[in-house]
Amino acid sequence: MLGLAGLLLGSAPAAANPLDRGPIADFLNVFRSQAIPRETVAWTGKEKPGTIVVSTRQRRLYYVLGGGAAIRYGVGVGRQGFSWSGTKTVTMKKEWPDWRPPQQMLARRPDLPRYMAGGQDNPLGARALYLGSSLYRIHGSNEPETMGAAVSSGCIRMTNKDVVDLYDRARVGTKVVVRD
Repeated sequence: MLGLAGLLLGSAPAAANPLDRGPIADFLNVFRSQAIPRETVAWTGKEKPGTIVVSTRQRRLYYVLGGGAAIRYGVGVGRQGFSWSGTKTVTMKKEWPDWRPPQQMLARRPDLPRYMAGGQDNPLGARALYLGSSLYRIHGSNEPETMGAAVSSGCIRMTNKDVVDLYDRARVGTKVVVRD
């Protein structure tokens, strides 16, 4: 009873709030609006089914289904000076990941916290797909209004609703192609 009172009064730590991360938070994300709705589109690329292709110019991510189709998601991409292209592999996946800003980011933004537990307020959002040994990830965002914009430090941002969908489709070992 005391724990429930603490949750209701806001005195419990954020990580202890079941509305902040975990299955209840995942369920609530289903009802959040999307800035750019995902859709199945025609795909003429030569990539194999299961490949992720990011177009930084279009600010879209495609998950190749095969049979001439792909799922298209709106994304936020690296702002000027932080965009990149190349081929990576998903080497790790995490649900409601904790965030530790890399040293390069802390040098630019010393005001950032050194650590933030996973949850609704965490910049990595509901899921993260880690790209090789790079600092980059495909991850959720607590700022859905940034979808379709060049705003990140190089990571590919998705709405929490979309990153959960992609997370469930992509596997460790998935090829990720990022191009202009």
